[in-house]
Amino acid sequence: MFLVSVEESFAAGHALRGYRGKCENVHGHNYKIRVTLEGSDLNSIGLLYDFKDLKEAIQCNIRKLDHRFMNDVPPFDAINPSAENLAKYFYDEVTRLLAEGAVRPEATCRVRTVKVWETDTTTASYFPDELQATEARRHGEN
Repeated sequence: MFLVSVEESFAAGHALRGYRGKCENVHGHNYKIRVTLEGSDLNSIGLLYDFKDLKEAIQCNIRKLDHRFMNDVPPFDAINPSAENLAKYFYDEVTRLLAEGAVRPEATCRVRTVKVWETDTTTASYFPDELQATEARRHGEN
């Protein structure tokens, strides 16, 4: 199995609805996003997925959020723009682009995990349940 990752960053503001504390107020972060793809098949030149293409898949979604108040941008106008929800959002959007072949039609890989840094010391990650079960078995948690 091969893994490839790309990290990108953006700045945005948000406020957490229903939160009791400072984060209920409007504030901003310099976010970092890491999207990791997995797959077992390399293309004819030995790549799982071109970093340039993965970067574009991430950037097309960052452009919707960068230097914006995320609470006004779908889907975060309906759900809290938490780091957890951002991780799921990027997972879903990059997965959709891969499935549609919008970035690279011949790709045979999938999104393994998305990690979001809200600060240098705080992160949230999303990966599908099947990976969670595999990781739990690998670490003897099952």
